[in-house]
Amino acid sequence: MSEKRILDWPDCQNVRDLGGLRLRAGGLTRFGGIVRADTPARLTAVGWTALYEYGIRTIVTLRTHGLNEPELDFVSPYPDIKTVQVEIEDVTNRDFVEKWASTDFWSTPLYYPDALALWPERHVAAISAIGQAGPGGVLFHCARGHDRTGIISLLLLALAGVAPEDILADYALSVDPVREKLLASRQTSTPEVVLGVLAELDAEAYLLGVNPQTLDALRARLLGLPG
Repeated sequence: MSEKRILDWPDCQNVRDLGGLRLRAGGLTRFGGIVRADTPARLTAVGWTALYEYGIRTIVTLRTHGLNEPELDFVSPYPDIKTVQVEIEDVTNRDFVEKWASTDFWSTPLYYPDALALWPERHVAAISAIGQAGPGGVLFHCARGHDRTGIISLLLLALAGVAPEDILADYALSVDPVREKLLASRQTSTPEVVLGVLAELDAEAYLLGVNPQTLDALRARLLGLPG
């Protein structure tokens, strides 16, 4: 397997391996275990072949409760790829809709603290789905591969002990010029917001609802440790 983070799977535009990131305790996360992406619904036949040959055998789709998202619907051409659906947000929550979902700021990490406070059980379900996946690599995704995917990436990498600056660098690879303009309008920036979220986050405590066996499986995927 080629050890490169950014993957070319036509016609997805935002695919990368969570391997190769620095750990605070030393070493790097392993390649081939977990991949983040935008929606596989965009994949061409060539893209699906690339995904399969990379070893992906489970796809976890991150959805929003109460939102119709046909762009997340796809059918894998490979019957041995398992698909899992997890709702990590809820737009039937009126306060969340008023503050975030009805605004452009929903496409920025500014909403992460509120999402983390509102839905720990939903995030635990998503992390557990990744940890409980069978043999082979796991792909998790939303529509753009930016913010729902970003918040789950943040939790996974923080749990693994990835350096905050590397977690930020991974998020920033999901380039969005509009996001930067929106954050600037609030006198802040992507680095300030993401590092601020990480400074307040105790991933181990937040994910206490993930059972120990699943945590071991996550460590095996991310760190190459025995599961």
